[in-house]
Amino acid sequence: MDDDALRPTRGEINRLPCAFERALCARHAVCELAVHSQAGGRESVACVQPLARALCAQLVSLLREKSAFTMRLRPAVRSVSPATLMKIQCGGLDGLKAVIEPAALAPNVRRLVRLAQERYGALAALPFSEIVQGVAAWKPGGR
Repeated sequence: MDDDALRPTRGEINRLPCAFERALCARHAVCELAVHSQAGGRESVACVQPLARALCAQLVSLLREKSAFTMRLRPAVRSVSPATLMKIQCGGLDGLKAVIEPAALAPNVRRLVRLAQERYGALAALPFSEIVQGVAAWKPGGR
């Protein structure tokens, strides 16, 4: 199905899309607030908690901003390729897991965000120099 044709329908079905949707659809991470659904042969993930979704969106934005140099992203470019977005999400979660909960088997988005807030107070205060190493190291198909 055409992505442009699916976009309006998707918005009606998934009013609160997960900020880490690509990582969750790839089964790279889990989240207890995620609800998976199918539309037009495509999987989508919604968040059941608006405040948690806002925090995750803030984290994705910070990951993109802080990994811009590593990923060779130009600041003026608003959209990135799906592969780049996947690397930012999956690698960013891996980097956050390494900093917050290194013994965990797979990144748990809600748990990592909650622990990060408890430990650092604000997501902007996270040690992104360490977290971005996960973005740089992430490769498709690997953990």
